[in-house]
Order: sequence, then C-alpha cells, then structure tokens
Amino acid sequence: MTTFPVRIGVQLQPQHADYPAIRDAVRRAEDLGVDVAFNWDHFYPLYGEPDGQHFECWTMLGAWAEQTTRIEIGALVTCNSYRNPELLADMARTVDHMSEGRLILGIGSGWFERDYDEYGYEFGTAGGRLDELGLALPRIESRWAKLNPAPTRKIPVLIGGGGEKKTLKFVARHADIWHSFSDLDTLKRKLGVLAGHCGDLGRDPSEIEISVGTPAGDPGEVGPALLEAGARLFTVGLDGPNYDFTTLAKWVAWRDTL
Repeated sequence: MTTFPVRIGVQLQPQHADYPAIRDAVRRAEDLGVDVAFNWDHFYPLYGEPDGQHFECWTMLGAWAEQTTRIEIGALVTCNSYRNPELLADMARTVDHMSEGRLILGIGSGWFERDYDEYGYEFGTAGGRLDELGLALPRIESRWAKLNPAPTRKIPVLIGGGGEKKTLKFVARHADIWHSFSDLDTLKRKLGVLAGHCGDLGRDPSEIEISVGTPAGDPGEVGPALLEAGARLFTVGLDGPNYDFTTLAKWVAWRDTL
C-alpha cells in the first residue's frame, strides 16, 4: 500500500495579471514552501473580464522550470484537444529536463468552448472529447518511450475530471494523480467508483495520489475530513492581478502541523 505525504499546491491562474506579477507569485510560492505550482491551459479568462489579460500555459511552464529550483510545476490541467499527443509528450519531456525532473503532466479532455471557437479547434461533444483523451494517453506514453533523451523520470500524469464511466477508467489505467473537482460527499462516492475500475485492471488504488481543490473555511476545520477521505494534495486557486497568499499560507501552516 502506497502512502503519500500531504502536499499543498497553488494554481496561479494566468489571467488578469501582468507577467511580472505571475513571475513574482511563483517565487513567493516556492519561498513559502508550497509543493506544487500549477497554472491552467486556456486562452481567455474563465471569469472576470472575458477579454482581460491572459497568458498561454506551456510557454509559461518552461519559464517556471528555469525560474524555480524545488517546487514541482504543471498545468491544472492541459486540454488534450489543443496539441497533438506526440507533440505534447515532447513538450512535457523538454520541460521535465528544463526543470530537472519537476514536471507533472496534468491533462483533461477540455470544456471551454470559446477557446475552441477562437483558436479553430473542433469542439464536438463531451463524449467525443473524452474518447480523444482516452486515445491520446497511450500515445503520450509511447512517445515518451521513444524520445532521445528520455524523460528524467517517469513523468507523473495527473488526470482532472470525475466522469465515472470514462474519465475514472482512464485514471485507473494511466494516472499517478487524480484531481477531483467534487465536494466531499461526491469525492467519497467517486473514490469508490475509481477503486472498482482499479480492481478491474488489477491495480492497487492506493498507488494513485488524490488531489483536490481547497474548500472555503479554516484548513484545520475542513482539511481533516478530506484527509480521512483520502486526499493528499490540496490546491489553492489564486487569481490575478495581486495573487493574495493569505489563504495559501494558512494551508501551508496546516500541512506543517501534521
């Protein structure tokens, strides 16, 4: 049985901010003791001014790889539809080397229709996008096995989403980390579904690290129930332009009491 340490992540949402503010926020997160810094993979803000400032995900991760020395980095999550799987595998391998083995490949099927329309991708259906994700994951793994130089380590794959018939089956087969966007009760139920898929594949579900977004409230009050359910990676979402670390600092301090 695998036991994961409690970790704290931050999602520095790359919207409504000048890049120097984002660069400074990554530095502050590493200095604070945060374990993982995520951005997200969109082309327009998800809330606030819809045409506000926004930056691209993977070029930013390359900059973070050079800027930081300890913290893991990744997208929460990459949209599978926006890049050929072989290209994405190569990009991830490159950032893995740039960061000396600190990249997490976060990936999901995609959902933000404006991104698709504005950038010329076919939006299709939710089911179709999930099917494409299922086809992409083994192609990414296959490409990693062919690249020269190879990745510095087995790049951890984080899959985000909670679909019980497809997404959680992909998690059982391919993921090192599952990120749930669910509330506590839903998380517990979906973990049961995930365990069932793992059983079908002969995989121990304890091998998969459970990742959640932090709920509102004091970490000492809301964190223990998530811990008991199985969560180990807790990520605080922060929006630009100022990236207020007040809540993030509380979660780091809570981690350090465990």
